[in-house]
Amino acid sequence: MAPFSALILGGIFNVVFAVFHLLFWRLFDWKHDLALLRHINRQAMQILNICLTFTFLIFAYVSLFHTEELLTTGLGRGLVLAIAIFWFLRALEQVYFFGLRKLLSIAFFLVFLVGGALYAYPWYITSGI
Repeated sequence: MAPFSALILGGIFNVVFAVFHLLFWRLFDWKHDLALLRHINRQAMQILNICLTFTFLIFAYVSLFHTEELLTTGLGRGLVLAIAIFWFLRALEQVYFFGLRKLLSIAFFLVFLVGGALYAYPWYITSGI
C-alpha cells in the first residue's frame, strides 16, 4: 500500500470515528446515564466527547485534503506520527480500562491498532529511518 493510500484510508477511518462519537448520546443512553453524574462531570463528559469528535474531523481533514504536505514536510510527518501515537495510545487505553476479556473489547483494540498503523506506515516510509 502506498503511503498516500494509507492516509486516505486514515482520513475515512477518522470520519467513521467522528460519526460514532456523535452517536454516543443515543448508543449509550447518555440522556439517562449521564443524569446520574454530578452536573460538572456530566458536562465534562459531553464537552470532552465533542472536542474528541472535532479532533477526529481535523485528523480526517488533513489526511484527505493535505496528504502531500503530510508526506513531504517535517511538520506534516510530525503530525502523522502524532496521529499514529494517538491511535496506539487509544489501543493501550482499551486494554487498561476495558481489558481484553470480551470479544468487543478485543475488536476495538485491534481496530485502534489498525488506526495507528494507517499513520505509522506512511510516517515510517517517508521519515528515512
